[in-house]
Amino acid sequence: MNNVQRLVVGVDGSEHSLDAVRWAATDAIVRAVPLTIVTAVREKAQNLSDAVNLRVDTPQVVRRQAERTLETASGVARDTVGTHALAVTTAVVEGAPTDVMVRWGSDTTLLVVGSRGLGEFTGGLIGSVSTAVVGHARCPIAVVGSAERAVSASLPVVVGLDGTGNSEPALAQALTEASARGVDLVAVHAQIDFDPDRALPEGLANAMFPPDVFDDLTLAENLAGWQEQFPDVRIRRHAVRDRPVRKLVHEAANAQLIVMGSRGRGGFPSMLMGSTSQAVLHTVDIPVLIVPTAR
Repeated sequence: MNNVQRLVVGVDGSEHSLDAVRWAATDAIVRAVPLTIVTAVREKAQNLSDAVNLRVDTPQVVRRQAERTLETASGVARDTVGTHALAVTTAVVEGAPTDVMVRWGSDTTLLVVGSRGLGEFTGGLIGSVSTAVVGHARCPIAVVGSAERAVSASLPVVVGLDGTGNSEPALAQALTEASARGVDLVAVHAQIDFDPDRALPEGLANAMFPPDVFDDLTLAENLAGWQEQFPDVRIRRHAVRDRPVRKLVHEAANAQLIVMGSRGRGGFPSMLMGSTSQAVLHTVDIPVLIVPTAR
């Protein structure tokens, strides 16, 4: 199925979802694509508890609340882009938020969600809806945290690589993001469990390359050919012996976006999201773009 060239952002009336709208509106201008703002409602009672609630909030009331949520979000989007032309459409969709967003992500360029929504503890980790959508969406999905930290548009994009083909979709997406924004790409290859002697004939790795040089060569091999496809992007390589999460979090302090694959080296085919991706999502305060890895 061909993706529709648009950004879709999910909202629920929370401030975190409005932060997601602000980022999505700006990103839609960068990509020169329209923005669709979606909110999910449950107009039909799913269980006894829902039935009790619907006796107070009738379907008409629920839909009107959803429409007001979309009106507010649309205003935020237009205020964010100012004089830039941005086509904005809205949709009230019946169903559970996770199901609705995953459905919309089946033929969309990019999904955007806030890190937490209504009902989530303010000090908690990434919300349950965000986690579920990231794990099941077929398209790239951006998870946007609080907008309290101002992020400069001149800062680089960071991509996490693991030395396998699993990283290629994330690398291609990261280069596209950096090119569209006119910024550098920082390619990070951090590992602590790889032994060069297992990849080369016995003793040859130690004789030819110190560990840091071998890691840099591995990263250079990952990037081979990509520079020619994106000549406008300056790629800065960072190959280190460190825990991937720690290095990516460190780089996030001076970046505008982190791009990662949904699963990395050694991930089981049945896993929805790798441990590194999950840990970074729970830790950094800049947007994280998760690119699906072929299952």
